[in-house]
Amino acid sequence: MTSPTSLDARTAGPLRHADSPHPHAFTRANVGWTPHLAPLAVEELTDRHYEGLVDGARAKNDYFRLLARDPEVLKARTLVDNDIFYNVAEGLPRADRELAATAASRRNGCVFCASVHSRFAAHHGKRPDDVDLLLDEGVGVDLGERWNAIVAASVALTETPTAFGAAEVDRLRAAGLDDLEIADVIHGAAFFNWANRLMLSIGRAVAPTD
Repeated sequence: MTSPTSLDARTAGPLRHADSPHPHAFTRANVGWTPHLAPLAVEELTDRHYEGLVDGARAKNDYFRLLARDPEVLKARTLVDNDIFYNVAEGLPRADRELAATAASRRNGCVFCASVHSRFAAHHGKRPDDVDLLLDEGVGVDLGERWNAIVAASVALTETPTAFGAAEVDRLRAAGLDDLEIADVIHGAAFFNWANRLMLSIGRAVAPTD
């Protein structure tokens, strides 16, 4: 059976996933994701879509092929994402950026995003046990003051963005972060606060098979 065209996808209704098991817990294992709406088929992708994908390898991914239905927005989203997490010449180390994303995803209940960014946080931070504690017990765990401050700021932004303010910034600064590093915490958490909600709205996580 071939994938539906763009018009078919708009008229066919949501996809069903009765045979796709939900994850039973947060995990660093490779969680899958399945869309509620049909992504573009690979053979439908045009040069405009590939420009929106930024990285052509993302054409293999259902999530990005679904977002490619609006390639200009996808391109902007991807460039922001890449800059937040990969542009580490200044500001926060990669592990702390990934921790901010993990904390936002853990609080939002996005098992897929939490799995991806917790793996990066554990790898770059060399603290897999602490990352697993965050996943297993939630955002209130004690990870040491620097990581506690990053988690608390990320959670404040996630729960009620307008409630984030001087107290969270002061705590980050007291934990040793400078202004550029504080901005990186805010960017990472704010981006994933939005990205989680998008991913949770247009699809759902699938339990790891390994």
